[in-house]
Amino acid sequence: MPEQQGEPDGPRPSGRPPEGAAPPPLPVTPPGASEATRLLCAGTYLDDTFRDAVIDELYVHEERFAAPSLGIDAARVLAHALRARRLELGWAAAILLLWIVAIPLSSGLVVLYVFPILLMALGRAVRRAPIPRWLAVPCAFVLRWYGRLSLTLFGLSLLAVACGGANVSVEWLFSPLPDALNPLTSGDPDGYGSSGGPSWQYALSQGMGASSLGGGGGATLLRVWIALLLPLALAALVALQRGQFARALARELSRERFPDVMSDPAERSQSYRFQRLRERVRIEQHGPLVMYRAADPFCGAGYPYKTWSLPVELNPRADRKPEPLDNGAILARIVPLVAALRVPSPHGSPAAAAAVRDRLRSLEIDECVFLPAEGLPTRAAAPYAPAEFEGHRAAAVEEGGETRRHFLRIRIGGWDEGIVTTLFVRVHTQGGMLMLEVAPHVLLPLRQLFQDADRLAHQYRHHHHFGKAVWALSRTPRSAGHALLTLLRGLLSSWRLGTAGHGAALPEGPGASVRELGSFGESSLFQDMDVARYLGTVQQRVVAGVTTALHEAGYQTAEFEKRVVHVAEGGVYIESAQGAVGVGDHNTITHHTAHRGSA
Repeated sequence: MPEQQGEPDGPRPSGRPPEGAAPPPLPVTPPGASEATRLLCAGTYLDDTFRDAVIDELYVHEERFAAPSLGIDAARVLAHALRARRLELGWAAAILLLWIVAIPLSSGLVVLYVFPILLMALGRAVRRAPIPRWLAVPCAFVLRWYGRLSLTLFGLSLLAVACGGANVSVEWLFSPLPDALNPLTSGDPDGYGSSGGPSWQYALSQGMGASSLGGGGGATLLRVWIALLLPLALAALVALQRGQFARALARELSRERFPDVMSDPAERSQSYRFQRLRERVRIEQHGPLVMYRAADPFCGAGYPYKTWSLPVELNPRADRKPEPLDNGAILARIVPLVAALRVPSPHGSPAAAAAVRDRLRSLEIDECVFLPAEGLPTRAAAPYAPAEFEGHRAAAVEEGGETRRHFLRIRIGGWDEGIVTTLFVRVHTQGGMLMLEVAPHVLLPLRQLFQDADRLAHQYRHHHHFGKAVWALSRTPRSAGHALLTLLRGLLSSWRLGTAGHGAALPEGPGASVRELGSFGESSLFQDMDVARYLGTVQQRVVAGVTTALHEAGYQTAEFEKRVVHVAEGGVYIESAQGAVGVGDHNTITHHTAHRGSA
């Protein structure tokens, strides 16, 4: 069985634990060293769309507050996103520079590569186009293979001329192709094919400039060799770029070295803007104060699982006089019951209890206050200081406001922070009524490409040279277009950075969450089972805490208990905004279609 974080070494002896003994809590992994953070950093090198989204949210839009980063360090992901973009811009510039230098040196022969490359790109575009599949597939097939065949024949013609000199005819290379499929090599006497374009043979003869190698023949032959070696040089750059990513996964992004933040080269950037925004993000992302925008207040928490609310009348019991019951007193009853979930059940000995690896042992509880970002003069004016936050917390617990809201936040990070379950609990009393609100949210696993980063890097590093060469050559035709798009995206980002005026804009809530941007949206059956267990267990303790608080304050609990259906195994089903479902012996089971993740 693979080791999980917090698993103690040594055997697991049996025996009964002494009375009152409790194992120490599981060691907490800092968010910046978590596995989810590492995979997100690796994802910035694999997915340019994800990388650009991270940079746009945290670096370009500096007026936006950072979304809560549950189990990750978004600032470290930003550091690697900027580093990955710098590296990719460098490789893109090298690829385009190679093309630019090769054009005059080859007397324009390398331009003839463009036609087959465009055909292959058009084939990929047609396959993804919104047209009937029966039409898209054959059209894409013809375009791709016609481009590949044209590219191969052009390369062979260059090789024949380079090896045999100007006296070698290359017509035999194109003779198997019918004229209808060979418009570029028709051999018209005027140098133009049937389609009106210049033939390859004519272009080659123009590139040779003479029918013999005498006089300027050596320079002419050099032009042909330059055109012939261009694809190999481009393939070498593509391979080196991929090799750099593979080396990064083996070094600074490896499981052994990643926890050492100070040795991470991405963190050592000298950019003043990056250093300033990095510190700002690290203040905001893990603090108990959540600055939100009204359209998405729980940004960063993941996908919502049925938010449920439970209203109950505060009716005094006949046997005693009720005591004042405020929101803080109810929450004070909930917290110790939920915190007790960290303690393993008796397993025979302290060592056996300490060996329990249930993620509930690392359950986190804190109080958070949600404040709207609108109305602040600057982003730095948010009340993140401990004294300012405590003032907001003390007032928000009892006021029951619409925009400023207090929540008890309960978080369980499972599967190395790959599945994060968070429950936001709010209690409000008003007019003799008590309202209990619970908003469960789940962050689903990271994209499969990110999870496979180590596997991809390992496979590339240990692949034989022939396999690496084939991989690089197969991606060489699209390298120029990809490099051009990369430079255009970088230029557009720099243009927005310099002209959009985000630095002077009024602050606003987060537009996106780095953790949510990296999520795939699907989870395994094991993960779904764990989420269901976490939610059921914590919700049971929350309900028990409210019941206890009501009873001890002298209020009736019968009405509250009627709204909670207990099943034989201790599960809890709550009446939600979507309807009530009762499950158990001699109950009528009602099935209805619900959103994914519902109870």
